[in-house]
Amino acid sequence: MYEYIKGPVAELSPTHAVVEGGGLGYHILISLQTFSALQKEQGPVHLWLHHHVREDAQLLYGFAHKGEREMFRLLIATSGIGPNSARMILSSLSSEELRQALLTEDLMRLKSIKGIGLKTAQRLIVELKDKVAKTGFEEDALLSAGPSGGTAHSSIRQEASSALQMLGFPKAAVDKTIDHLLRQHAGYTLEELIKIALKQI
Repeated sequence: MYEYIKGPVAELSPTHAVVEGGGLGYHILISLQTFSALQKEQGPVHLWLHHHVREDAQLLYGFAHKGEREMFRLLIATSGIGPNSARMILSSLSSEELRQALLTEDLMRLKSIKGIGLKTAQRLIVELKDKVAKTGFEEDALLSAGPSGGTAHSSIRQEASSALQMLGFPKAAVDKTIDHLLRQHAGYTLEELIKIALKQI
């Protein structure tokens, strides 16, 4: 079982990172909140790993904070929530925001996540409320907080479009949503643009 990986980032997008370790490059699927943390890192990164095995593939999911990984594991243990849905949830809300939504039974906030309907939101609350009440998901920062670099407008649009398509949304709907958002406000960061688009596609 993989526990964590530490090494330089060879490639980074809002949905995955390639991290070098022992002369190998590991393709690791990440959430938007982990992407945001990795953008700030100047040197080697430290990602907590979850190794997911299915019939046709073995996948690595990586998390900037151990608490995010624990929340991910709680989510995928919930009926009807797979790894991709869990990653979508953790791209829409931080671990602590999700914890608070579960504790306060905030159905509206949970339903605002793409792909989460009323019944799924209710099931998440029933199955996870007591579990998250016993656990704090503090962000145990293992990454240094260096300054994040700026990204050109066209590059942000392209990266956001690519990330949303990799999450399973059709290109036409993605581009229409992103163009609409950028016409309203051109100053979005990549993370902000993806988060808002996730709620509107």
